[in-house]
Amino acid sequence: MEVRRARSDELGACADLYVRVLSETFTWLPPERHRREDFLRAAREEETYLAVEYRAILGIAAFYRPQNFLHSLYVDARGQGVGKALLDHIAATIDGPISLKVQAPNLRAQAFYRREGFQCTEHGRDPGSDIAWLRLVRPPKS
Repeated sequence: MEVRRARSDELGACADLYVRVLSETFTWLPPERHRREDFLRAAREEETYLAVEYRAILGIAAFYRPQNFLHSLYVDARGQGVGKALLDHIAATIDGPISLKVQAPNLRAQAFYRREGFQCTEHGRDPGSDIAWLRLVRPPKS
C-alpha cells in the first residue's frame, strides 16, 4: 500500500469514495446529505491524501494544514490498517498536535481515534444541526 498526496486528476475518484463511505457508515443521516460537490469544494483549500494499492484507492484523508486539522478520513477497506497509515502519514508531516471533529453517533471512528492516542477536548453542536460532535486532539508523537 502506498500513501501519497492525491493528484488533481484523482480528486473525482476521491469524492466518489467519500460519498460511498459516508452513505454506508453515517446511517444516522439521509444519504442525500453526502454530496460529491462538498468534498471537491473543500479540496480546493485542503491537502488530500490517498492510500492506494494496485491502482485502487483504499482510503482518503483531507487535511487543513493552517490549523493542523484533519477534516476527513474515509476508508473503503476498513480494518486493514488503511486509516492508520493515512493518519500516520499526515502526522509525520506536521509540528504540533493534530485535531479533528467526529460526529457523536460515529462510535467506530471514536474508538479508532482513541486507539491512536486522541483525547476529547470539547463537545459541541453546529448551529442548525441536530448532530453533536466531539473535538479530538492528539499531541505529537515523540
